[in-house]
Amino acid sequence: MSKKLRLGVNIDHVATIRNARGSSYPSPVRAAKLAEEAGADGITAHLREDRRHIRDSDIEALRAELSTPLNFEMASTPEMQAIALRHIPHACCIVPEKREEVTTEGGLDVAADQARLTEYLKPLVDAGIRVSMFIGHEPAQIEASAKIGAQVIELHTGHYCDMHFTGRFAERDLELEALAAGAAYAHSLGLEVHAGHGLTYDTVSPIAAIKEIKELNIGHFLIAEAVFLGLRPAVEHMRHLMDAARG
Repeated sequence: MSKKLRLGVNIDHVATIRNARGSSYPSPVRAAKLAEEAGADGITAHLREDRRHIRDSDIEALRAELSTPLNFEMASTPEMQAIALRHIPHACCIVPEKREEVTTEGGLDVAADQARLTEYLKPLVDAGIRVSMFIGHEPAQIEASAKIGAQVIELHTGHYCDMHFTGRFAERDLELEALAAGAAYAHSLGLEVHAGHGLTYDTVSPIAAIKEIKELNIGHFLIAEAVFLGLRPAVEHMRHLMDAARG
């Protein structure tokens, strides 16, 4: 049996619900702890420039109270670098960020920004933070991520999921092949491979079956399912599907 695939649960959208009313509930920290109890191996939180969901105080509380690793999603800005260096999370995932986007639309163009990103990553790596680049499966982006000093890449699975849910199954299967090839290539370069974005119960198994992938980060779907099932059962079922795909 393959080594267990890790599950990182993103709790951003618990904060989205909280912020809709400006209340103190529901608590992202409470959600994170429930996810841990249900089988999550880590917690992911994205502190956006506009603070639309997760807030600085959430990062402080998560860092203080979690028993599993915190993966801090962030744009490559000086402000976010300073926050990461203050809290020293287990990992930082560098993501593209546009104020007008509803959610992260694609991967970083690391290849076009190598010099700046090399300089940007160095203090994070020197502080002992595992740095991941959120990218597509293109070989040039994978190679650039290795060159700038990242230890990890996270492959963007959003296009694969979109193709599935719009019935473009032939395109979906080609995208899945490209993701698998990207994961194998990244692994050959010494990068640890993660994946995430848009994954659901219907789409997770083929991604989880890619042997080079060590971690999946899943959030919006699990919080949505929690409305109907509760967070613990929602996470437990995702954990079950991931384990079965790896069995």
